Amino acid sequence: MQNYMKMDVTFESAGVKIAGHLYTPKGEVGGPRPAIVVGHPGTGVKEQSAGLYAKRLAEQGLITLTFDAAYQGESEGEPRGMEDPAHRVEDFKAAISFLSTRNEVDPERIGALGSCASGGYVIPATVTDYRIKAVATVSAADIHLQFRNGSDGKQDPAVFRSMLDAAAQARTSEARGEGISVFPIFPETEDQARAIGDLHAFEGWEYYCTDRAQHPRSAKFFTWNSIDRIAYFEAFRFIDQISPRPLLMIAGNQAVTSWMTTEAIANAKEPKELFWIDGATHVDTYDKDEYVTTAASKLTEFFCTNLSPSGLV
Repeated sequence: MQNYMKMDVTFESAGVKIAGHLYTPKGEVGGPRPAIVVGHPGTGVKEQSAGLYAKRLAEQGLITLTFDAAYQGESEGEPRGMEDPAHRVEDFKAAISFLSTRNEVDPERIGALGSCASGGYVIPATVTDYRIKAVATVSAADIHLQFRNGSDGKQDPAVFRSMLDAAAQARTSEARGEGISVFPIFPETEDQARAIGDLHAFEGWEYYCTDRAQHPRSAKFFTWNSIDRIAYFEAFRFIDQISPRPLLMIAGNQAVTSWMTTEAIANAKEPKELFWIDGATHVDTYDKDEYVTTAASKLTEFFCTNLSPSGLV
């Protein structure tokens, strides 16, 4: 039996209508409550991993809000499939604004949670928006580093240079009236996914392209004009400026992307905590119950402690 209620909501982010789900604890709750904005991974939608974490936190008495990024999922915005880091940060801020107007939410007790790419986007959103009183990430990834250096940080620089060349050519084609060019994010088949020889890439394909977690609105392509937008975005550059607000970063100790978390938190100031989930890969933390349960328990402790009236900075 679920211990939360879900409501479809919309709000505006830089002129784009955003579709979201608002989760509230079921039953009588006294007074305005703390609330958490939960962002989805780079190609995800609110119904996948973000929704799972939002439900877990709502069951513990927190109000939670998930949403589809602009240009993706049920949210509006053209061209479809554009990944714009600046707008993704703006989406978080717009979500905070939405929560701040809700009667059931205490606007002085709002936190934020990001997973994978949104674990990168939530950091600059928090740095520049003091309404976010506590911030956490799960399997955080800087999408700029992901594309430029690869998930493991060892990618040949020529790969990204070739992508920037393709992005420039796509912009020229668009200017000629030839339409928006896109590229696929995932292989088409399991054999192709396995042939890459990269567990991280295979797990991404398995999560997004099979019955494990696929969703019809989950992004299967990005626009080429996303690439030069991603190129100059540095998710963790100003992470030290989150302090004195608390920061929690969660990662699996088997995640190929974990180097991004360790480098980021090394540059953060106190109060901060790095929490490892033993045995988990990057994608394991999206939906595998043993790892989600561990992460959700830690997140509940973190947010309830730091969003309590006595815990606010």
